[in-house]
Amino acid sequence: MEKLNYIFGSPQLCVYQDTNSFLVSLDSVLLPHFVTLTKRTKNILDIGTGNAVIPIILSTRTDNYIKGVEIQKSSVELAKKSIAYNKLEKQIEIIEDDIKHYYQVMDTESFDLITCNPPYFKTSEGSHLNDKERKTYARHELSLNLDEIMKISKKLLKNGGRLALVHRPERLVDIIMLMKKYRLEPKKIQFVYPKKNKEANILLIEGIKNGNPGLKIFDPLYVYDDKNEYTNQILEYVK
Repeated sequence: MEKLNYIFGSPQLCVYQDTNSFLVSLDSVLLPHFVTLTKRTKNILDIGTGNAVIPIILSTRTDNYIKGVEIQKSSVELAKKSIAYNKLEKQIEIIEDDIKHYYQVMDTESFDLITCNPPYFKTSEGSHLNDKERKTYARHELSLNLDEIMKISKKLLKNGGRLALVHRPERLVDIIMLMKKYRLEPKKIQFVYPKKNKEANILLIEGIKNGNPGLKIFDPLYVYDDKNEYTNQILEYVK
């Protein structure tokens, strides 16, 4: 079922969502607030954009051009409707394509920033896959894995361009190793915790193409307080 909802953290903005699939999560809200935007950030790419929630939130931080690439037709339709509803057609463009094909026809060093909320789980013979196609693609590395994301980013990013990911903490070693492999130097990391005394369940990480070594670990971000209400840190995103 299709439904129009306000975006968490952006009460003036809305997105269309399929209520039978994944709804907008905190992951996709935190990433566009975490990423570094500079005067050099003119062209932005969001890989696996879904219903375009990341580009839409990014539009509150920059007036520059944003392109989203999405493989699933149903998600592309939701993204285009969401962009039209928010009157962002002049700033955000949605491409229906497999990023593994699309990047091959794109010019090298086309973007200053790439964002991605990728599938979190490796797919193996014993993996438990959800029967619904959209949830399966969103959760598991069926059509896109971390190595491919890094390879694509290395080609499409300008020298000094940034790649920002939201992922799971248990994949941190994989992410850093692959960033190093493709010369995307990790520059900042932030761990997100459901609440104090709980293990982190979200990882935010950003790297710079051909950047110099020097990694900053940001202060922890806690989602809920002892009363199970949003912390002041999270409320910064819902003003």
